[in-house]
Amino acid sequence: MQLGFDRLIAAMDALAPDLGMPVIAQTGKGTYAPRNMDAREKIAPAEFEALVADARLIVSHAGIGTVLTAARCGKPILLMPRRADLGEHRNDHQRATVGKLAGRPGIVVAADESELGPRIAEGLALKDWTAVRSATAHKLHTALAAFIEGRAF
Repeated sequence: MQLGFDRLIAAMDALAPDLGMPVIAQTGKGTYAPRNMDAREKIAPAEFEALVADARLIVSHAGIGTVLTAARCGKPILLMPRRADLGEHRNDHQRATVGKLAGRPGIVVAADESELGPRIAEGLALKDWTAVRSATAHKLHTALAAFIEGRAF
């Protein structure tokens, strides 16, 4: 489990009451205590997989493991990168990651918390984006995710 991401958690907590659906957050070791969503420091891998499979949209930092899990489950994902200048990570590799992933099917990017609301609406509106993935891409995503998560594939 990585460090917390209080900026994302606080922004999601503020938006949660208006979303009209349950919001579950894996918060890590952050200091912000959400009041409007089901917040958990850690979620076991099997439960995380089940929650992703049941979700309409995943909102996450730009971690490649979560991106692969969302893709494997056919779920759209909204990424907001951690920023080194705010002390959220050691460098800006997450900003580089979203730069490469932005515009790909099923991936929406919010540069910062001010963009979350509109990007959530965009992510929830995505329809049938998984049809553009080939069978080979699906197999590759599944194998990479299993490798990263330490599972057999």
